[in-house]
Amino acid sequence: MRDAPESRLGAFFDRVKPGVEDALDRILPAASAPPAVVHEAMRYSVFAGGKRLRPVLALAAYSAFRPDWDRALPVAAALELVHTYSLIHDDLPAMDDDDFRRGQPSCHRKFGEAVAILAGDALLTLAFETIAGCPAFPPARIVEAVGMLARAAGTREGMIAGQVRDLGAQGAPVDPEALEAIHRAKTGALVEASLAIGAHLAGAGTDPMARLAAYGRRIGLAFQIMDDILDETAPAGDLGKTPGKDRAQEKATYPGLYGVEESRRMVRRITSEARDQARELGEGAGLLVEIGAYLESRTH
Repeated sequence: MRDAPESRLGAFFDRVKPGVEDALDRILPAASAPPAVVHEAMRYSVFAGGKRLRPVLALAAYSAFRPDWDRALPVAAALELVHTYSLIHDDLPAMDDDDFRRGQPSCHRKFGEAVAILAGDALLTLAFETIAGCPAFPPARIVEAVGMLARAAGTREGMIAGQVRDLGAQGAPVDPEALEAIHRAKTGALVEASLAIGAHLAGAGTDPMARLAAYGRRIGLAFQIMDDILDETAPAGDLGKTPGKDRAQEKATYPGLYGVEESRRMVRRITSEARDQARELGEGAGLLVEIGAYLESRTH
């Protein structure tokens, strides 16, 4: 996310990014700790780069209600662990079969498929261990956060559901409703949960949580549509992975169904709706408004 404009969002990113990186470093086992190969693979994938969007979203949502966002750093870092687990498994030959991620060889290309599967499993497990053990919030609030994350990662309307639908739609005709359902689950669920978890830990009330849910649904969908667009238009150096894979694998995408320009118009409309929802939360949600604008114009 560092290509965000020099603004309140850019300044916030500069404040929170070091904290997220430090939290990840503390949470992850040392690469030399036995069994070393899986710990090395975990750290290799987590520290390969990335926008840290989900931790930033969680901390931005938290900061809309409370200023002490550093209390939520372990939970924010755990969200990045879940995201990285999903990328490792997504790149596997049985899934999207991609040799590169974030500009370097995918985990399975570096360490082999078996270790990559185990590294992904370990990151997911460590994420729940981290949240469950976070001492900064009341136990009841932590339990609910664990449930939110589990649902976002699961088989009902979470990441796994989206991945299964994505695999089923490969090479087959897809209608707009089915395409939106794939994107909302595969990518949107964790984005929405990141926002909800951050606000929930900050003690947000029922009405703000409903506003954030509406914002998160739109932001998550817009983010994945932009991913679809960038797969069609961005060079490999910017994308950090093999461009054009979606079309080559006959994936269900927004450019495939609507074309690139119409997909861009949809992103602008959806992010505008998201910003409207964020403005209803008041002045404290200024970061969320700016995040909507950033997602509309991001280049990788």
